[in-house]
Amino acid sequence: MPYIANTDEQRRQMLATLGLDSVDELFADVPPELRCGELDLPAGHPEQEVGQQVARLARHNTAGLVSFLGGGFYDHFIPAAVDALASRSEFYTAYTPYQPEASQGTLQAIYEYQTAICRLTGLEVANASLYDGGTAVYEAMMMALRVTRRNRVIVDEALSPIYRKMVRSYTRNLGIELVETPSRAGLADRDAIAEAIDDKTAAVIVQNPNFFGCIDDASDLAEMIHDAGGLLVASVYPISLGLLKPPGEMGVDIAVGEGQSLGLPLSFGGPYLGFMAARKKHMRKMPGRIVGRTTDAQGRDGFVLTLQAREQHIRREKATSNICTNQGLCALRALMYLSMLGKAGLPELAQRCADKADYARRRLLDVPGVTMRFPNRWYFNEFVLNLPVAADKVIRGLFQRGLAAGFPLGRYWPEMNNSLLLAVTEKRTKEDIDFLAHTLDVILR
Repeated sequence: MPYIANTDEQRRQMLATLGLDSVDELFADVPPELRCGELDLPAGHPEQEVGQQVARLARHNTAGLVSFLGGGFYDHFIPAAVDALASRSEFYTAYTPYQPEASQGTLQAIYEYQTAICRLTGLEVANASLYDGGTAVYEAMMMALRVTRRNRVIVDEALSPIYRKMVRSYTRNLGIELVETPSRAGLADRDAIAEAIDDKTAAVIVQNPNFFGCIDDASDLAEMIHDAGGLLVASVYPISLGLLKPPGEMGVDIAVGEGQSLGLPLSFGGPYLGFMAARKKHMRKMPGRIVGRTTDAQGRDGFVLTLQAREQHIRREKATSNICTNQGLCALRALMYLSMLGKAGLPELAQRCADKADYARRRLLDVPGVTMRFPNRWYFNEFVLNLPVAADKVIRGLFQRGLAAGFPLGRYWPEMNNSLLLAVTEKRTKEDIDFLAHTLDVILR
């Protein structure tokens, strides 16, 4: 444990204030074998020099890579206005708005965020955000258990392997029966899911587009699980909803997803944003916070946390969720981003991603030995290529040439050792894609 004071005078003053005679007395409760003593730290430096040194160190983190990575996290352009507005102190210092009379601005922003998520997903109610896409899947699953009072859940293999691992970890000691059904030719295996559904099944969990980038209309799965009295949960990529059928129109009961693509930068793993929307009839079983709109005694609009009191979030095992932190600032950025794109901008952005992905697919298939893993499937901006050699070796070669060129599926599916998952966003130029195709050709030759 390091000592806090750097000079003898500072140390003396600190000990005098605490009524102690020595630093050893300060740490008397720490066993001697766990103490590290004083750290051999250099002397302090002026602020300007420290800033220059930190900048030099930070430059080591910037590889200047052109990213074709996806798998749930995407390199989208973020308007400068998002950073400018979200950096206002009244936003980034705000805490959870338990006192509505002092928090109308924050509450209104969250209410507008919920409205945007409802419009995006085609569902009737949204909560005030969750931690990230993976925990949102888990929370949706637990919500389905509460709604149906059942304990069996079917999970499609084409759901993100990261999300599936998170669900397994969270539920390990909860007595929940998880059944993972295989994918077939890039889509959820309908026959396997139908065989797995019984009168104890609370939910079927799928993803669209799924982890392989394939578009999978789950309307038939919704009908299948509804006939058995269960719910359909879908994890969705929000940008794709500018073009694809929204989950509400597919019969999905609970839609969740990772909100990183809505104005949040890729920054070493977070912070990210989980969103959730559901049917109105299930809203009392939703986790997290919900902001409602009302009027005061004088008829003026006002915003309040509704349906759940603060105590709901500290009721231990009786709470709908023990998420006590609202990702308010991340949700605010998502709202700003969607507002700036607008009703016409989101479809235009989605179309641009899809068009560039299609161009990339055609250019890459011109490289000898490269084929599509799932050639007869529709995709949005992400697809799987089969290579003549192991994908991880190709990725290393591309990385050395400045390209972060996708995700090797062999990491989770050994039979896909030669398969590479690639994503293309609006930020990738024709020159980027051509350079990727040329460099891949050189490496494979």
